[in-house]
Amino acid sequence: MKKILFLIFTLTLCFAILFSCNSNYTIGKRKGYFKIDFPEKKYKLFDQAGYPYSFEYPDYATIVKDTTFFEDKPENPWWINVDIPQFAGRIYISYKVITSRNKLDSLVSDAFKMAYKQHVTISTGITDSVMKTPNGIEGIYFSLSGNTATANQFFLTDSTKNFLRGALYFNATPNADSLGIVNDFLKQDIKHLINTLKWK
Repeated sequence: MKKILFLIFTLTLCFAILFSCNSNYTIGKRKGYFKIDFPEKKYKLFDQAGYPYSFEYPDYATIVKDTTFFEDKPENPWWINVDIPQFAGRIYISYKVITSRNKLDSLVSDAFKMAYKQHVTISTGITDSVMKTPNGIEGIYFSLSGNTATANQFFLTDSTKNFLRGALYFNATPNADSLGIVNDFLKQDIKHLINTLKWK
């Protein structure tokens, strides 16, 4: 009996040693993205002569005059882009004077169409929020989720003369996962722009 127990013990030990050898293996890596170093939030004033508005924008951005609108010229000289080269981002700013030709209700309707009609099939959700800035300017902020070309759009107006619309786009394939953290970072800059906007 002792011999049988000894034999079983020896065989068990041999199998344990044989099959417990460390072997090389790889655990699949989770999908990830590069670490992004965000700059410190500092702002400067855009208050150029001849423009009917002013606002503050990040000091890591540049203002560029918009010269084309879908291959056409913009309808007035007050359209600009706030370029953020570090993130390949651009905030398109268009401005219109409210007139009998450019009625407020049609400008508002166009802004809703730009947010909803062009993105409703791609977006997983669109939220529009009413805003009133510290300077008494009112408008709507559109937050779009999913792999949309833009996740942040807005318009501001005094309802009588001035109408300004903005939208943040990236020079990259839309991907809510990889752009999400950058969108959140630049959303703070958009809100700062909105809250510092003044009509002249």
